[in-house]
Amino acid sequence: MAADVEQRESAASKKSGKKKKHRLGVRVDMTPMVDVAFLLLTFFMLTTVFSKPQTMEINLPPDAETKIEVAESNLYTLRVAADGKIYVQSGTETPKLLEFKDLRAQLVERLRANPKMITLIKVDREGKYTMMVDLMDELNLANITRFTLAPMLPEDLKLIEQAKAS
Repeated sequence: MAADVEQRESAASKKSGKKKKHRLGVRVDMTPMVDVAFLLLTFFMLTTVFSKPQTMEINLPPDAETKIEVAESNLYTLRVAADGKIYVQSGTETPKLLEFKDLRAQLVERLRANPKMITLIKVDREGKYTMMVDLMDELNLANITRFTLAPMLPEDLKLIEQAKAS
């Protein structure tokens, strides 16, 4: 229907002798918009606070066969069972169950008593990865910088079972 109207008008305009108006193209100057875009871009780049990447320095022995001797009195072992319970052992003592909420206070106390303390973390393979990360965060908050990760051995599982029994 719209096409018919246009045809009738064009036919009428031809008969009447009127010239069809030539429509001029509309141009929009984009220069001010580009200026504003770059102004906003530089503003946000200069005012944004960049976060520093959170990294941890890891010292590895030069050789996998290298054995480092540590006195048992300086060793503090944290064992995490598959159910998330934490068992702590200082030196040759028997492992004891410790609540996660009490861990930081215990770590600070042990570090104050023995500044040469090295913490050994053993997490059960069936445990969750977040348990190890939470433990490492607590060590960091307690300002303990000397710690190591070790696999949970069958002997460790036996010690945990003995601690559960007592």
